[in-house]
Amino acid sequence: MTCTIEQRVMRKITLRIVPFIMLLYFIAFLDRVNIGFAALTMNADLGFSPAVFGFGAGIFFLGYFLFEVPSNLILHKVGARIWIARVMITWGLVSGAMAFVQGTTSFYTLRFLLGVAEAGFFPGIIL
Repeated sequence: MTCTIEQRVMRKITLRIVPFIMLLYFIAFLDRVNIGFAALTMNADLGFSPAVFGFGAGIFFLGYFLFEVPSNLILHKVGARIWIARVMITWGLVSGAMAFVQGTTSFYTLRFLLGVAEAGFFPGIIL
């Protein structure tokens, strides 16, 4: 049996890119559920009520919802390599900035921006 060039390319893609994408997806999952784990100590430290925390956790999805389609339109124009890299960099910067939350305004703002940053990730890796 001889392998065609297409089969070899697909095998390389499967062995090199798919495990990396799976790792990134796992990290995205952890990023979304981590806010729930942090709630126990974060709410006490920052004086957040359950309503403040719930709104902050939910506003992430508003940013995600509003920017999912525009993010993927840009991905189509500039290419996956550049756009997924942008998603990962801004996602990391905003996640790191969460360590500096001082009150409700910064919490809401950063959670919304995190949703915006992550908006193109999952649909982008599927496309």
